[in-house]
Amino acid sequence: MTPAQELAGLALLILVLMASAAGVTWQVQGWRMGEQLAVQAGLHQSDLTAISNAAAAQARIEQDKRLGLEGRLQSIDEAHFKEFSDEQKNISRLRDRLATSDLRLSVLLAEDSASGCNVPAASGAVGVVHAARRAQLDPAHAQRIIAITDTGDQGLIALGACQAYVRAVLR
Repeated sequence: MTPAQELAGLALLILVLMASAAGVTWQVQGWRMGEQLAVQAGLHQSDLTAISNAAAAQARIEQDKRLGLEGRLQSIDEAHFKEFSDEQKNISRLRDRLATSDLRLSVLLAEDSASGCNVPAASGAVGVVHAARRAQLDPAHAQRIIAITDTGDQGLIALGACQAYVRAVLR
């Protein structure tokens, strides 16, 4: 073999060894990168799991709050409906008693300074206001007064229900 052939063989051998070293290095780097990617994927998956669990816990907390609010609002609605229906029954009873003349509404009259007499006119049982003159209202007028007060009572009950609703929602 000639020295040029030996040199070419040696260069070829070095080239083959370098190529094999590069291939082995490439393979080792691939294994290392695969391990790093696997670790990184595992960390990413655990982060995603933690985020999902936190989101689910927050959703449960919000749902529990919503259910609690719905329960409070339901009880408030029931209480105000009961108050409203009781008031309606009372007004209905009062209207019935006025219609059957079982009950008469009366008003206090202004004192007449000319009369000067503070003695009750009737000799029977006297009410809390002594010696005050009273005038009984016509049943039709009494019905209208009751209707007006009924409307006012309904408004007050509705206002109370709205205020309770707002207080419950803001809690």
